[in-house]
Amino acid sequence: MRVTLDGVVAGYGLGDVLRGLDLVAESGEITCLIGPNGAGKSTVLRAVSGLLRPRKGAILLDDRNIVGISPRHLLELGVVHVPQERSLFPLMTVWENMLMGGFIRKGRKEVHMRAEALAERFPLIRERSGERAGSLSGGEQKTIEIARALMLEPTVLLIDEPSIGLAPKARAEVFKTLSSLSDGGWTILLVEQNARSGLAISDRGAVLDGGVVKLAGPGKDLLEDPEVGRLYLGLGSTAA
Repeated sequence: MRVTLDGVVAGYGLGDVLRGLDLVAESGEITCLIGPNGAGKSTVLRAVSGLLRPRKGAILLDDRNIVGISPRHLLELGVVHVPQERSLFPLMTVWENMLMGGFIRKGRKEVHMRAEALAERFPLIRERSGERAGSLSGGEQKTIEIARALMLEPTVLLIDEPSIGLAPKARAEVFKTLSSLSDGGWTILLVEQNARSGLAISDRGAVLDGGVVKLAGPGKDLLEDPEVGRLYLGLGSTAA
């Protein structure tokens, strides 16, 4: 399902963060959003998921404008948001967390079948199924969060800075998980602080600055663009 943001203006209180933003995320592709702090990357995800209503502009799922639709209804339409913050229930087991991910699906049998299918795709689920989620490493927890989001059989997956705060080994685990999603047919909007790694696994990328898209193109092309490298991928740049 294609996601299109057309002239979106949105923000918090009296301040606009997105200032007429135009962006297209193609069906079945990973699109990575990079840019400096405050550029509006996470705000894009909040607008698409219905957590923030734009003041102007349109957000389209294919040809349907979803501005004003509630987050719950958007979940039912297949738009699933994996937030930056840890969202597992730490005292519940990994398996219990997975089953909780199917809360809006009908039928206990269907939920269990979906969890079993995801356990085949993500071996970590089965390996650690009986352990409390809070005992997992940061990278393992983020992998389970992403897998749990797939319990809802999304068409659009919004993933906000999945590697933030993780050690290098844990970051590598998360990027391996994200890369494995490329064959799933999901439309994925990824916000990632590690711009190099995010663009490397993405079909397309977009550079946000000042609440608008400054540059967009294939992820590998942006990685090789000297201007993008100087401004957003250089040593000491947070690129997020």
